[in-house]
Amino acid sequence: MKKQNYQNHARYYPFHHFVLTPITLIILGVSVYKYDGTIDSLFDLLVAGVIVLIPFLARIYALKLQNRIILNEMRARYFHLTGSSFYSVEKNLRLSQIIALRFASDLEILGLIEEAVSKNLSPKEIKLKIKDWQGDFIRV
Repeated sequence: MKKQNYQNHARYYPFHHFVLTPITLIILGVSVYKYDGTIDSLFDLLVAGVIVLIPFLARIYALKLQNRIILNEMRARYFHLTGSSFYSVEKNLRLSQIIALRFASDLEILGLIEEAVSKNLSPKEIKLKIKDWQGDFIRV
């Protein structure tokens, strides 16, 4: 498996990003184009709108669950490394910062956490500071 780093860590799920979403957007576009003010075309437009929302809703649910899992992973890692709770630290970090910190190795994560809190680093800045990138190959 290819080594993951900042440049290649973004994930695309081909079926969602390149098949399902474009097809649903085409269906919506055709419904908008064919809308003629009748009740039938209004119904078609509403159905197309719902069809477009379903994959987005499923994606949002998956990402929210993934974020909760990452937060719990970070709580466990922090406790494993320090013997103390992450709760007092996490209240000083945004979720996006915590997610970015997830890619850091155990050797550098504590220093990066301190720097992220003291300098309010953006997720991108955090990721760029990681020297020993810990890939996540099972993300949604």
